[in-house]
Amino acid sequence: MEKGSYVFQQTRIYTVGLVFSLFWICLIFFHFQGFEGTNFWTTNLQISPNSNQSRVSESETVVNHDVNHDQQNPEPSVSLVPQSENVKNDSFEPFDRPRVFPFMNAMRTADNKTDPCGGKYVYVHDLPPRFNEDMIKDCGSINKWFDMCKFTTNCGLGPPLNNTENVFSDDGWYATNQFTVDVIFYNRMKQYECLTNDSSMAAAFFVPFYAGFDAARYLWGYNVSVRDAASLDLVDWLQKRDEWKIMNGKDHFLVGGRITWDFRRLTDEETDWGNKFLFLPAARNMSVLLIESSPWNSNDFAIPYPTYFHPSKDSEVSDWQDRMMKMERKHLFCFAGAPRPGSPKSIRSRLIDQCRDSRVGKLLECGADESKCHSPSNVVKMFQSSVFCLQPQGDSYTRRSAFDSILAGCIPVFFHPGSFYTQYTWHLPKDYMKYSVFIPEADIRRNISIEQRLSQIDPDKINKMREEVINLIPRLIYADPRSKLETTKDAFDVSVDAIISKVTKLRQDMIDGRTDDDFIEELSWKYALLEEGEYIGVHEWDPFFAKQKPDDGNSN
Repeated sequence: MEKGSYVFQQTRIYTVGLVFSLFWICLIFFHFQGFEGTNFWTTNLQISPNSNQSRVSESETVVNHDVNHDQQNPEPSVSLVPQSENVKNDSFEPFDRPRVFPFMNAMRTADNKTDPCGGKYVYVHDLPPRFNEDMIKDCGSINKWFDMCKFTTNCGLGPPLNNTENVFSDDGWYATNQFTVDVIFYNRMKQYECLTNDSSMAAAFFVPFYAGFDAARYLWGYNVSVRDAASLDLVDWLQKRDEWKIMNGKDHFLVGGRITWDFRRLTDEETDWGNKFLFLPAARNMSVLLIESSPWNSNDFAIPYPTYFHPSKDSEVSDWQDRMMKMERKHLFCFAGAPRPGSPKSIRSRLIDQCRDSRVGKLLECGADESKCHSPSNVVKMFQSSVFCLQPQGDSYTRRSAFDSILAGCIPVFFHPGSFYTQYTWHLPKDYMKYSVFIPEADIRRNISIEQRLSQIDPDKINKMREEVINLIPRLIYADPRSKLETTKDAFDVSVDAIISKVTKLRQDMIDGRTDDDFIEELSWKYALLEEGEYIGVHEWDPFFAKQKPDDGNSN
C-alpha cells in the first residue's frame, strides 16, 4: 500500500470516529434535557401554592423569560414543556426553567368576555370571629370616651337621622361615626357581585379584620404587648393559609377605619402611640385602606371618611345632587371647627378670626359648645348655605368635614396638599383646581385675606367648580350595605376597582419580569400624582412634606 493511500484511510477513520462521538454526545445531552418521550407537548402548567410539585394539564401557556438580551425590546416567549403527572420544579436547569405563576388562571378570567366578573373576582377570608364580629359584640370597649354600640348598628351606618328641619332627604341619612368604615366596607363586600370561593379565580383577597376597632380599644392605658396582640395573631393566621402563599400577601387588602398614625408606632416604648401593625413585614406586603394614609409609605391607601348619606337607590343620589345644585348660598365662606391652642403651627385660630370679622363669612365654632358641631343637621345646613368651606388640617392632615362639605355642594378650600390632594387619589381628579381652592398655610400666617382671595374668583368658574364638586359626590359616599346601586359607583366600588387594578398590574409585571427597583418609598405621595410618562422629580409641594409628621390623634 502506498504511503499516501494509507494516510488518506487513516484520516477517514478519524473523521468517522469524530462524527460518531458527536452523535452520541448530542443524544446524551438532549436526553438529559428532558426531550424524550412520544407524548411530547403541552401548553398548561399549574402550581399548587402549598406544594413543591407542578401539575401539567392542557390548554395553558407558560411564559418563558429566557429572551435574547441583545434585542432592544425583547418579548417573552411561549415555552412548551413535557407532559407528566408530577414534574418536580427542580427537574429543569435554571436557564431552562419557564416562569410559572399560580395566579395565571385568575389572569385569564379577564379574557372571558361572556363572564361579567372576569378579572374582578374577590376571595374573602373566613376569619375567626375574634378578628371582627367579637369586637362588635364587645362594642362598649371600642372607645374609652363614649359608647360606640349605637354606631355599629345598621351594618355600621348608625341610627337613622331625623329630618325635622328638612336639611336632608327623606331616606338614606344616618348618624354615622367617622371611624366605622371597617364595618361598612365589610358589609358592602358581602353584597359584592363577584365574590368567589375558588382562590385560583381571585383577582384580589379581602381580609375582613376590623383593624380600626382593634387599634381604638387599646389606644389609652394598655401596654404595647396588648396593643399589638391582635395584629400579630392576624398575620400568623394569614401566613399559614395557602391563599397567602400565592403572592406572599401582595394580592391581599384590608380596611382600617382610622388614620395611618394609629398603626405606625415607631418604638416599643409604652409612651409611644398606637400599635405597629403597618410596620409588620406581612402587613407591608398587603394593601391597607385607611381614612388617612402616610405620604412616606407605600403600603397604605386613603379612602373617604364615611359621611351621613348612604343611599340605597341611584335615584336618591341624583335627586340629592339636583337639590344641591339649586341651593341658595348666602355665605361666601364658612368654617366649622375648634382652635388648636396646643399646636403652634395650626392656622385654625386665624381662620376663626377671619370668619368672625367678615360680613360674608359664617362660623360654627366647636370649642365652647361642641354639641353644635356634633349635630349633623347644623353642620350640613351651614355647608349648604355657603359657596366655599374652609378645610384646614385636623389633629392630623385630614378631617371628615371635607367630605361633609362636598356632600353639601360646598367648594372646599384646602391649606395643605396632604389634607386631600395626595390622599384620595383613587377617587379624585388629578387637577385639584377643578373642584377646590388651594391657599398655602404660609399665606394665612402672612394674614392674607381669605375673603379677598375668594372674591376674586370669576362667578362662571365658581359655577363650574360647584358642578364638579357635586359630580364627585357618588365616588365619595358609601351606599347602604343592605342594598346595591344599579349604575352608580360609590366609594366602595372605586376602591375595589383600584385594588384589583393594582394587583393585576403587579401580576403582569411579575410575568413580564419587570421590577420597581427605582421606587423611592419616602416619596410615595408623588407617584399617584404623575401623569403618563412622567418621572419623579422636584415638586412644588416638596416643602409641605419635608417637615415632621403630624401629631397623632383623632380628626375633627
